[in-house]
Amino acid sequence: MQKHVIVTGGAGYIGSHTIIELLERTDHHVISIDNFSNSTEETYERIEKISKKKFSKFNIDLCDFEKLSTALYHFEDIVGVIHFAAFKSVGESTLDPLKYYHNNIVSLVNILKICETKQISNFIFSSSCSVYGNTKALPVTEDTPLQKAASPYGYTKQVGEEMLEEFCGIKPFLKSIALRYFNPVGAHMSGLNGELSSNKPSNLVPIITQTAAGKNSLTVHGNDYDTRDGTCIRDYVHVSDIADAHLKALDFLMNAKKSSAYSVYNLGTGNGVSVLEAITAFEKVTGQKLNYSIGPRRDGDVVEIYSDSSKAHKDLGWTPKHDIDDMMLSAWKWQGSV
Repeated sequence: MQKHVIVTGGAGYIGSHTIIELLERTDHHVISIDNFSNSTEETYERIEKISKKKFSKFNIDLCDFEKLSTALYHFEDIVGVIHFAAFKSVGESTLDPLKYYHNNIVSLVNILKICETKQISNFIFSSSCSVYGNTKALPVTEDTPLQKAASPYGYTKQVGEEMLEEFCGIKPFLKSIALRYFNPVGAHMSGLNGELSSNKPSNLVPIITQTAAGKNSLTVHGNDYDTRDGTCIRDYVHVSDIADAHLKALDFLMNAKKSSAYSVYNLGTGNGVSVLEAITAFEKVTGQKLNYSIGPRRDGDVVEIYSDSSKAHKDLGWTPKHDIDDMMLSAWKWQGSV
């Protein structure tokens, strides 16, 4: 019997790249669940064009448990869930926190109910470096104490991790890994799939590429931070490397290599890059000059964060393969195709 893997938020940025990796590198049948609240159905066409494989798709809001349960009722031998589905805009979450609390937490509750009903034993949670808050300890390790989240979005990730740890502690069938991404950027190296939001993007790299294409304007949110050039510093990591980590984490769980029911891993390159340095890198590798302005600080932004991801390398065998040049070039190539 063919084994199934559920991917929630499968039409989204990281979800779609992970489905591509699953289709190209495994024999699992993928079940994607997405309501296109921040994505489009055309993403599935791009996935199938790249992978040359088909998969199951459901247009369902994960907060609707009845529809979710009905859609998955007939599927047997589901070996894992990779849970991406969540609202992710830091800025929007500060303006509408209840939207984020409801969507991000209720969707996780519902997919865990499905795991319990169908005894799905392997769960990968899409977490974030935002759980660390404004920490002074750099680079960040998995043992770095969590600070107060700088945004409601970050708080929903903290809550999600706590929910998983507690649930795994009382449900012997379930093993889970939370992957704390730093800043996923870039696009599939084919240029055929990348970050495409239904809403105006709030992340730096798609704003950079849209600005270069004359479709947006770039504002640097604050140049008076206590950093080397006054702008925020982030650990950018290529989206395909992030997708690769999910396959390695799922394999790690399925092959019973782990001793604890719940664990967390950082996913980053370990290199902090400032906003201005990211702009310079894009200009260098593409030859495109960017016009940008300096604006006020943005609510919810962490000043500086970058990772120590040696635990993921040691346990999962994960090492990012793409550098900042690959990230910017692939993002620009993708921008040219949309």
